[in-house]
Amino acid sequence: MAKPRTIFFCSNCGASSPKWLGKCPHCGEWNTYQEEVIQKETTAEEKRRSWFPAEAGGEGGGRTSSSKAVALRQIQTGRTVRLATPDQELNRVLGGGIVPGSLVLMGGQPGIGKSTLLLQVAMHLPAKILYVSGEESEEQIKMRADRIGIPKSDCFILTETNTTKILQQAQELQPQLMVVDSIQTMSTPHLDSAPGGIAQVRECAGELLRFAKETNIPVFLIGHINKEGDIAGPKLLEHIVDCVLQFEGDRHNTYRILRTLKNRFGSTDEMGIYEMQAAGLREVSNPSELLLSQKDEELSGCAVAATMEGMRPMLIETQALVSKAVFGTPQRSATGFDMRRLSMLLAVLEKRCGYFFSINDVFLNLAGGIRVEDPGIDLAIVASLISSLQDVSIPSNICFAGEVGLSGEIRAVQRVEQRIAEADRLGFKEIYVSKYGMKGIDPKRYGIRIQTLGKVEELKGALFI
Repeated sequence: MAKPRTIFFCSNCGASSPKWLGKCPHCGEWNTYQEEVIQKETTAEEKRRSWFPAEAGGEGGGRTSSSKAVALRQIQTGRTVRLATPDQELNRVLGGGIVPGSLVLMGGQPGIGKSTLLLQVAMHLPAKILYVSGEESEEQIKMRADRIGIPKSDCFILTETNTTKILQQAQELQPQLMVVDSIQTMSTPHLDSAPGGIAQVRECAGELLRFAKETNIPVFLIGHINKEGDIAGPKLLEHIVDCVLQFEGDRHNTYRILRTLKNRFGSTDEMGIYEMQAAGLREVSNPSELLLSQKDEELSGCAVAATMEGMRPMLIETQALVSKAVFGTPQRSATGFDMRRLSMLLAVLEKRCGYFFSINDVFLNLAGGIRVEDPGIDLAIVASLISSLQDVSIPSNICFAGEVGLSGEIRAVQRVEQRIAEADRLGFKEIYVSKYGMKGIDPKRYGIRIQTLGKVEELKGALFI
């Protein structure tokens, strides 16, 4: 047995050093090196064979890697069959389903519903599932499972934190999917450091990655987050996995949002929406039901924007409040929208339309607690700001889709046809879009009236005379 030794690891990038360093030479961060006591007992090949006890030459149905270089033209490609889950929102975020042999990391705040979501998927997926928990007992998991519903698959529960025992059990069971809750509670016997440390998280994730690639079994990892909102552990953890999902939401709100931060098998622009209920998480197939607020009368400062999240069109209500500044410096606040872009839109309105916001407080909010980066909601935000400033309400059956430039022009947005079709489906009577994005689009195909604009001044004359 080798003598235990101490190594310092960077908590940001995972770099190692035999001594403590104030500044990491790899990522440039300060005071990120942490001490870890490690003890290397076996080689990587011996560790792999420790959880493949019957392996003689890669037997077990998994993929084997070749140590010989192969020309790219000689590699035969086949159609990868994804494992579709009953959860359509999760399928959309993953790019169409679970890819065999993939390693997926899901992070989120405590109590947001990460374990509930994956347990719900494991219970209703018609396949053999291994659910590994290092945080809860079997009785606790059973209590949550009874609340969610009747399982439709062979879901096996394993309460263990030793990765060697976990992988041995997985090799014997041969599941079609494995869930690990959570990676920060796992530990490998080849290291002496405590679970959750930099070295333990990196080594355990590496063992699970090798297992997934060699057996072709997809593995889901649940990860904790730190106080900055990033996934706890080394940054290397996010680099080695195939997909990183972020589960967001307010604990005081029933809605949850599943976003893709990294995806090697699909787009990173997709988003899934859930509603937390007593019986688990309910898929929200129509996001407009939570993004459009319900009100009995038309109020000033409200405008509806037709936006896109990936391939999904959504209608979002933008709410603005413009009031006289009480203090010397006017306040600017934006929830769900980029604050710098709001300042730019205010400057455009002052320069091009003659509206003076410099003496007023401006507050902006996107209904439903969603965060939007699509510039196609600029036109709706401009309309809501003018509406609040003049205290003139906008009819609730009107929506907007357009990007506003610095010169006041209304620029075309992508997938304008899908935005128009979604507004038509939800019963809107009129939509304002850029006249530069109507090339090849027949307005007669839709039941909604399409109004085209070229500059912000035209919006002022059309709605706020």
